[in-house]
Amino acid sequence: MMFASYRPILSLLRGTAFLLAATGLHGLLLPLRGQLEGFSTASLGLMGTAWAGGFVTGCFFAPRLVRRAGHVRAFGAFAASGAIIALLTGLIIDEYVWILLRAFTGFTMAGAFMVIESWLNEKSTNENRGTVFGLYMMVTYASIMGGQMIVAGGDVKSASLFMITGILFCLSLIPTAVSTASHPKPLQDVSLDVKGLYVNSPVSAIACVLIGIANGAWGTLGAVYGARIGISTAEIALMMSLVVVAGAAMQLPAGRLSDKTDRRFVLAGLAFGAALFAVAVFLFEPRSGVFVIVCTAAYGAFAYTLYSIAVAHANDHARAEDFVKVSGGLLLLYGFGTMIGPLLAAGLMGWMRPEGLFLATAFAHLCLAGYTLLRISRRAPVPIEDRDAFKTQPAERSITPEALRLDPRRKPETNG
Repeated sequence: MMFASYRPILSLLRGTAFLLAATGLHGLLLPLRGQLEGFSTASLGLMGTAWAGGFVTGCFFAPRLVRRAGHVRAFGAFAASGAIIALLTGLIIDEYVWILLRAFTGFTMAGAFMVIESWLNEKSTNENRGTVFGLYMMVTYASIMGGQMIVAGGDVKSASLFMITGILFCLSLIPTAVSTASHPKPLQDVSLDVKGLYVNSPVSAIACVLIGIANGAWGTLGAVYGARIGISTAEIALMMSLVVVAGAAMQLPAGRLSDKTDRRFVLAGLAFGAALFAVAVFLFEPRSGVFVIVCTAAYGAFAYTLYSIAVAHANDHARAEDFVKVSGGLLLLYGFGTMIGPLLAAGLMGWMRPEGLFLATAFAHLCLAGYTLLRISRRAPVPIEDRDAFKTQPAERSITPEALRLDPRRKPETNG
């Protein structure tokens, strides 16, 4: 009986896995192929900015499209668009065309993720919401990593990986297309109250923008850094995956520590740690694949833990019924940061050397640490007994504010 209640959810998660694998594969393939084609660092950075801009725009406008067409047809249109764009990037090898297409990809992926997340929310109950949210996070990490590792076994110079990306996008359509499950309620519009977010928690609002800058820079140009220092494609794929996995593994111990002290000390400490490893890579210029992977994984353990701590700190100050509004707003601020990061990093990489990427991330993390320490002297911490326990939060651009309605911290009476 228990398995039967999860059957419609597992069907949706299969579609999600294909969609995320396609996203992970395409997101790593483009900078590697662009690097081989001699695209400028600025144009490679602009691809990341275009994707993030399209994704944030999609969070605002996709709900209207879904309300007009319905969930199944809208998801079909989004996934089919993803496949078409992936195949077009294989057919037309041009940096300006790719920048434009990346913006469309970001928009369509935001829409596709919002449909799946609202569907999962509809199919989960207050009793199993935590399990469903955990499964969705596991699928998110595993599928993106799986998609990136496909690059390691393929030939970046050929069109085959673009074709595989298109196939994965099409496979994501099947579980929802054949599903007999009832349609979820219409998507709710996304709103952003920057002033309200800043008043609630200045540290969290500024932190999410700065974390977005650092993670956007790394997510877009990490593969370009790997290619320029001469490590193999397999090592680049492993490096990109392990940075995020190390961050996911570090979230729980760091979060538990933040439950016992002022979260801002943990936030500042993690930011200093990320900056330290970034500066070390910049200064020592490692070229051994294994050493680079170890150094970047250590960087990721600090850098990809920051977002969860920042969101937890904001929710300590917010009312329980405002969880979705506050967390969704912070996710959008993070998205705006990911639009800035690739441009900053591309400028430094073009001006200096590949390690300029780490100078960009170190700058963002040092600003975060400094501002956090400044705020500690201006505002008392929330008493430990008044806080919610820490929960892990993905620092990836592959979730939308709609996913936060799945989060078990959301007040049950606000469901629906």
